[in-house]
Amino acid sequence: MTSSIKQWADTHIKGDQLIWAIVIALALMSVFVVYSATGALAYRNMESIEHYLFKHTGLILLSLGAMWVAHKIDYRYYSKLLKLGLWLSIPLLIYAWKAGVNLNDASRWITIPIINQIFQPSDLAKLSLIAAMASMLSKRQQNIGDFKEVVMPMVLWSGVICGLIAMADLSSAILLFATAMLLMFIGRVPVKYLAMLLVVGALAGALAMSIGQRGDTAKSRITSFFNETELPFQAEQARIAIASGGVIGKGPGKSDQRNFLPHPYSDFVYAIIIEEYGMIGGVVILLLYLALLYRGMKAVANSDRAFGGLLSAGLSFALVVQAMVNMGVVVGLGPITGLPLPFLSMGGTSLLFTGISLGIIISVSRGEVDTEWNTIGGEVKNVMKAA
Repeated sequence: MTSSIKQWADTHIKGDQLIWAIVIALALMSVFVVYSATGALAYRNMESIEHYLFKHTGLILLSLGAMWVAHKIDYRYYSKLLKLGLWLSIPLLIYAWKAGVNLNDASRWITIPIINQIFQPSDLAKLSLIAAMASMLSKRQQNIGDFKEVVMPMVLWSGVICGLIAMADLSSAILLFATAMLLMFIGRVPVKYLAMLLVVGALAGALAMSIGQRGDTAKSRITSFFNETELPFQAEQARIAIASGGVIGKGPGKSDQRNFLPHPYSDFVYAIIIEEYGMIGGVVILLLYLALLYRGMKAVANSDRAFGGLLSAGLSFALVVQAMVNMGVVVGLGPITGLPLPFLSMGGTSLLFTGISLGIIISVSRGEVDTEWNTIGGEVKNVMKAA
């Protein structure tokens, strides 16, 4: 039995084995901690805790499946595929902002007909912009200093996508903008043009603060963070959870703050991890993300093609910095945001697109000479030519 499983894994699971191990570890921890943290939610909605356990486990398995499919495809095909996603993102983001499903005073979601599930178009936009930036940079290395032909399209795309996301989700827009800046820096774009992108980002952010949905919320959260006399309720409850967890924690399923902390299964899941598994558990999670960043950024040096290295670096940076921001907020190092902890927080499309992003990173890690890609990507190649 064991040898059969190993043989199947060797045949069907390729790429960086450490990334696979990190993702499996995060997925298992996610199932445990979300199951523990959803008690109050189940009580409020008059549902059983097992309902959320099965639902979240199903989403985790779906995300792992998406990751497996994504890693089987030659990453070079994502250049054209996600370019279509970039164009599609603009009307979807506008529709979500103006007429989308409103949750927590923000319209970030669109209801998908027939299946009646909500979809967050910013997840598609983030993945598509990173892939498009990597593609543009890799194709134009010979004339990277040409502002009109090379830099202007990237500045415009970054400003439009980040600006539209910022209308309903400032923190995600800022993170995506930082990723775009990193990619342009790695891609050898002159510093003077990076400064121009910074100005465009500042203007887009100011516009979003004035006419977007989350401007007042962002201002109040920043003000509360620097107001040392009174902590916001979420921050106070998170610190209680961390302090009561100590070094080794209370044990799995023994959190008390899950009944008081808002969104303990999503935005503040890291507080529950520390409360139940202690500072040791918190540090282990931090190290797993840092290892993921290292393996993803390593592709910049190892990949024979600039697109692969830039794509892996951009996706890794976006995922891990989002995790760092989430954990920093929980421990009191930054103002409160609505960013989930990748592959740990309960979610829908965020989990799915995180799985796809990780699959693409692993696809890059498979290298440039995998002969299987000639067979697996045949049909995809025909579709790309037709497009």
